[in-house]
Amino acid sequence: MSEVKTEATRDAYGKTLVELGKENPKIVVLDADLAASTKTADFRKAFPERFFDMGVAEQDMIGTAAGLAASGKIVFASTFAVFGSGRAWDQIRISAAYTRLNVKIVVTHGGITTGEDGASHQANEDIAIMRAIPNLTVIVPADAYETAKVIRAAAKFNGPMYIRLSRIKSPLVYKDESFAYQIGKGITLRQGKDVTIIACGIMVAKALEAAEELSKQKINCRVVDLHTIKPLDKELIVRCAKETGAIVTVEEHSILGGLGGAVAEVIVENCPVPMARVGIKDMFGESGKPEELLVKYGLTAKDIAAAVGSVLKRKK
Repeated sequence: MSEVKTEATRDAYGKTLVELGKENPKIVVLDADLAASTKTADFRKAFPERFFDMGVAEQDMIGTAAGLAASGKIVFASTFAVFGSGRAWDQIRISAAYTRLNVKIVVTHGGITTGEDGASHQANEDIAIMRAIPNLTVIVPADAYETAKVIRAAAKFNGPMYIRLSRIKSPLVYKDESFAYQIGKGITLRQGKDVTIIACGIMVAKALEAAEELSKQKINCRVVDLHTIKPLDKELIVRCAKETGAIVTVEEHSILGGLGGAVAEVIVENCPVPMARVGIKDMFGESGKPEELLVKYGLTAKDIAAAVGSVLKRKK
């Protein structure tokens, strides 16, 4: 068996920022004293005159980002997901989203795989609170290749965005950057007729792993990378529900209000079918090694397969 290639989405972010910086002088980058971790340090080294370290002041960073955007700049503002979504929520809502300014909030260390840093640094609620803000586009790329696509698309997109990346290295879902990418349009990675697994972020790789294992049991799973949580690809979700008759959502996030909640809203209003949500239950995380935390909190291929089994039992 060939070795699975892995890369952290945050690493792809740093590399892509530098490439974009060479192409477009309007791009500026802000960080909240975490440049080495968010990988914006790559941009700082290449373009020190266009990089601003705002210190441990996330609210000020978003306010400054909004001001720069109002002056015609394309602004990328970064920190950890727990700080970028929580501490700066009011500034994101009023200074960036309400005004529809061109601010790209790109956060790293999303989800439980922040690992040993523990509950205080594990953002398991950020997708829910960000997707509730009007005018804000919310994206969670599946791997490093898709991250590069997302960041390039973000640079061209006029409006506020929240892009969630991970700390750990994760499997490369795509072979390279040659695939077509569009904000707001999910990507079907595997066809299937029995059930659809809809995933985002690093859980897309887990979904594909589960689908491969289930195929040995003659269970045919469709797998969708629903990278854009808002605006949601409702047409694709409804089509999958009608064609496969069962849905399982998978996310490294609370099952309350995230990808699962968003998909459930579409399903119940348009095409009710048996559905299960794989994600973190209503609880805080804890310190531990990322892979061990994924096991403890039910975010493995085995857990996804079990969820598929449960919806198939309810399928008419």
